[in-house]
Amino acid sequence: MAAPTAAAAAPPAGNPALIALPTFLVGGISLGLWLFGFLPRDLPGGLVAAVFFVNGIGVWAGALWAARLGQSTVAGIFAIFGAFWMSFGFLVFGLVNSLFGVSADATTAATQVQSVQATFLIAWLVVFLTLTLATMRLPLAFTLLFVLVDLAVALVLGGVLAGSTTLLTWGGVAVFGFCLVGIYLFYDGMDGELGGSPRPMGRPIRQ
Repeated sequence: MAAPTAAAAAPPAGNPALIALPTFLVGGISLGLWLFGFLPRDLPGGLVAAVFFVNGIGVWAGALWAARLGQSTVAGIFAIFGAFWMSFGFLVFGLVNSLFGVSADATTAATQVQSVQATFLIAWLVVFLTLTLATMRLPLAFTLLFVLVDLAVALVLGGVLAGSTTLLTWGGVAVFGFCLVGIYLFYDGMDGELGGSPRPMGRPIRQ
């Protein structure tokens, strides 16, 4: 008679969103306040602590936890946003501290900085649009979050290319929009972990 086999160990449990979402909100709210001008627009360096050290590292911690749990989709989403926030923080830090070889001539420097910012935003907008389309099988709340992220990046890109503070302000509106969705998701996740009933997330666009 064959020896009984040991029962497979149960996979570790947990909800990585409880780390990723609140840290995501810190960077998002900080960015929205900067786009609105509460944090002076000529002082972008004030964003580095929030978007790099809090948001970038926190969302990446959530991504690693999700990967440990075998949640590939969640890990991928968190890794994308973690990479965005960390790269955004480094971009701001580099521009503020003249790390990218920007010209000393003010007119040339303005054109160069605009090109650097626009290139960064275009690249990430393509990634976020692809993510939005690829994840439409998720509940509607997540699609809404991603659409608002797309809108925010597109409006900020328009503001950079046109030199328009109005578009930047509307970008801030979109940022606060996705932060509100993020708050809803975080509250649902934390409350659910403590025994609360799940809140409606909406039907997926694609079945």
